[in-house]
Amino acid sequence: MAVVRTSFENNNEIGVFSKLTNSYCLVAIGGSANFYSVFESELQDVIPVCYTSVAGCRIIGRMTVGNRHGLLVPSGTTDQELQQIRNSLPDSVKIQRVEERLSALGNVIACNDYVALVHPDLDRETEEILADVLKVEVFRQTVADNVLVGSYCALSNQGGLLSPKTSVTDQEELSSLLQVPLVAGTVNRGADVIGAGMVVNDWCAFTGQDTTSTELSVIESVFKLNDAQPSAITKEMRASLIESMT
Repeated sequence: MAVVRTSFENNNEIGVFSKLTNSYCLVAIGGSANFYSVFESELQDVIPVCYTSVAGCRIIGRMTVGNRHGLLVPSGTTDQELQQIRNSLPDSVKIQRVEERLSALGNVIACNDYVALVHPDLDRETEEILADVLKVEVFRQTVADNVLVGSYCALSNQGGLLSPKTSVTDQEELSSLLQVPLVAGTVNRGADVIGAGMVVNDWCAFTGQDTTSTELSVIESVFKLNDAQPSAITKEMRASLIESMT
């Protein structure tokens, strides 16, 4: 599996309508069947795909933040939605509502399974819940002088893509904080809102239909998607085969 291009009702902002982690995937209700089938065909056998809304909105990728350990949803989330998500997600994933002024959590927090970058003005309490539920180390940061860290970068445990306006010194600083390689780039033919334009986990990524082949190759290389599961295994098998023949 590598990078898959898709669109939500002709909209390229995949990261707005879906949330992808290593243990589950949330997809907004009310899209076309095609959008769902793209996610299901790639993920069905590996992780659960859950259809839901959050606080009555379809922009679930911007409202929630999560990783393989947990999921945080804003306080406006209804009990029914919470139940729906709980029933679909693995038992090991903790789900928690958060009382936070900056309620679009996906815009103000970017995280992988180990670290989180957060908006400088995020509540102390939210920061503690974040560290506790998602089991991450939290850093207050900006990306390219922008406080909406969740919108302007995409992270996995393999690497990260930042807004093209990020300076080299910022890239290096963030890279040493996160302990993963980072590059500055774009999605959807030049869009700098990375978090809204794509979703990624450790073995696959989904981007908007407009993403160019150059952008795809940058995404593939920084998130190490070429080495993801199947091909890495075949490489190892080939290596051992060649060794046994020589």
